[in-house]
Parts: sequence; C-alpha cells; structure tokens
Amino acid sequence: MSTTSDIELHTYFPRFPDEALKEFVEWCVLDQVIEAGYEFTPEPKKLADLEPAYYIEELVDQFVKATRNSIEGGLAIFLAGKEADGNALKGIPIVADFVSLYVKYLIPKGPKNTLSSDDKLAEAVQEQFDKLSEIATKYNIQM
Repeated sequence: MSTTSDIELHTYFPRFPDEALKEFVEWCVLDQVIEAGYEFTPEPKKLADLEPAYYIEELVDQFVKATRNSIEGGLAIFLAGKEADGNALKGIPIVADFVSLYVKYLIPKGPKNTLSSDDKLAEAVQEQFDKLSEIATKYNIQM
C-alpha cells in the first residue's frame, strides 16, 4: 500500500478502461468534492446516453465551469493543468488525471475544511487512491 507522500495516481490511469475511469471521475466530482462543501449539480440531459469517454469529458467540463470562478478554483485549475500536462498522459486518462488533481487542489479551501491545507491535500489523495483501488478490484485491474 502506498503512503500519501508517494501516491501518483496518474501512473495507474492508463490501465483502466473508460468505464472504470468514468466511475472514478464521477466519484471525485459528485462525492469527494461535495463532501468538502462545494455545490455541484450536473445537467443530466447533457450526460444522458453518452459513451463513457464523452460522459467524462462533459461531466468534467460542467464541473470546471461551475467551480472555476473563484480564486480557489482558478488556482486549482492552474495547478492541476500544469501537473497533468507534466504527467504526459493521452486521451481519457489525462482527463481523469486532471480532474483528480483539480479536486485535490480545490478541496483544501472547501467550506467544510477543518484541517490544515497539507493535511487536507494528503487526505484527499489518500481518499482518491482508496477509491481507485476499490474500482481496480471491481474491474480486475492490478495496481
């Protein structure tokens, strides 16, 4: 099991099929971020009947548009984009990488945050790793 300081989720994303990445992205956007105190309600009509890859792109687009117009959101987008670019993934894995990083950087400023920023970042990454591990088990993916 990894420790928070050495977890690099981007190394795992290419192993996951789009359906598994969809499940992870949904969890990041619809559960993890809401738990931190952000409000986000996706537009179901725009998501209906989309293939997993297009669903992920649409959900992430809606989420970013809803959360980017704050200082925290702008800074989180910048940090996540820079780090995701450096991780050099392609296709849907880079979208999953970006959203996991964006959520990670967004959460420490969340209204329900009572921990220090470093502790909250570490907790967010560990939660993401745990969820990705759970999804890996479900899809028989070796991490």
